[in-house]
Amino acid sequence: MPTLPDDQSVDVIVLGAGASGLLCAAVAASRGLSVLVLEKANKVGKKILMSGGGRCNFTNYSVEPENFISGNPHFCKSALKQYSQWDFIAMVDRYNITYEERKHGQLFCVHSARDILDMLLAECESGGVSIKSKCEVERVEAIAETQTDSRYKLCTVDSDGAQNFFCRSLVVATGALSIPTLGGSGFGYDLAQQFSLPLTERRAGLVPFMFSDALKPICERLSGLSVEVELHCGTQSFLENILFTHRGISGPAALQISNYWHPGQELSINLLPGQAAGSWLLEQKHAFGKSLLRNRLQQQLAKPLIRELQALWWPELADTPLAECSDSRLVEIGLLLNRWCVKPSATEGYRTAEVTLGGVNTDAISSKTMEAKEHPGLFFIGEVVDVSGHLGGFNFQWAWSSGYVAGLNCQGHSYSWAPAADKERSTAN
Repeated sequence: MPTLPDDQSVDVIVLGAGASGLLCAAVAASRGLSVLVLEKANKVGKKILMSGGGRCNFTNYSVEPENFISGNPHFCKSALKQYSQWDFIAMVDRYNITYEERKHGQLFCVHSARDILDMLLAECESGGVSIKSKCEVERVEAIAETQTDSRYKLCTVDSDGAQNFFCRSLVVATGALSIPTLGGSGFGYDLAQQFSLPLTERRAGLVPFMFSDALKPICERLSGLSVEVELHCGTQSFLENILFTHRGISGPAALQISNYWHPGQELSINLLPGQAAGSWLLEQKHAFGKSLLRNRLQQQLAKPLIRELQALWWPELADTPLAECSDSRLVEIGLLLNRWCVKPSATEGYRTAEVTLGGVNTDAISSKTMEAKEHPGLFFIGEVVDVSGHLGGFNFQWAWSSGYVAGLNCQGHSYSWAPAADKERSTAN
């Protein structure tokens, strides 16, 4: 990567070398703009490398606005249309990265998430993007355009000491509060507030649940067990696996529903999705009257889970043949199997959350360009914005789409700004 002298003026500065920031930088550079990426961590793309168990669930075959959560559910549509999953897949194909489809249309690298990061870095390098890691931004200042062709001044500190950088376009791709060990922080929110952009309420999303009541020791004993369930919270539901942990429950269904859960709410677990459990138990009684309830349930559920449920719901019938169990009692147990109500004490919070819900209010940002409406040249992309995706590659797709749109609309100084016609070309296509 090219090196930069002190007090360098560039067309575009991108804050954050994650998914959205790197793609944005590559697109802007492909338009002939000079681009500098500043990353506070010691390495770039940390979240990319750890995602999907190191295989990076980089997008999904089926991406719809309904896969995203935002105060404005229409906001994401423009960016997703301008740069779809098919556009990113085309770039992955161009780099001959092998990938596989898993359930629900999720696409994962076959070899390593490193393939995706290397691809983004190659795109940046081909455009001459400069990347500085271990660089702290101490201050951002707006500059009156009557004084200079630059709009923003950044005061930074790195291993080389203090440096000032100037740019025409500033892109905030700093991520959010989730997984602080990978560089998550609230810096992007601080910048938004500095420029009077409103924020929506933020909380941890795609995050495991914890319990502090009688369910906690049950979860501890079942730790490591995965069960397919239909998990409900209010009007939302997901048919997926839950995973019992020593703290509570995780797994795809729990992570998905956590986006809709608020403290104090109950969750409803349907252990036999698609079946009326009470009717099924009566059928078992008629056909296998000498059997015990726990033995018949082994067709449906794992033994350790049945053992816990028996102690919880029918201890008095543990050794009673089905024929001697009343129909009403079996129907009652069936209702519990279809609707096991539990109340989490909390989630695990930002420490393990895959995303941060909420963020920079979309009312203050153009959905077509990702530029702040009241601040020319100031862009917000990726997780820092109030757009969060479901589990399954949707958050990466939002990073790619929002990063592409910002990169396409960044402006350079008058001496280097690519003409409008150049907006149509991008190495990301």
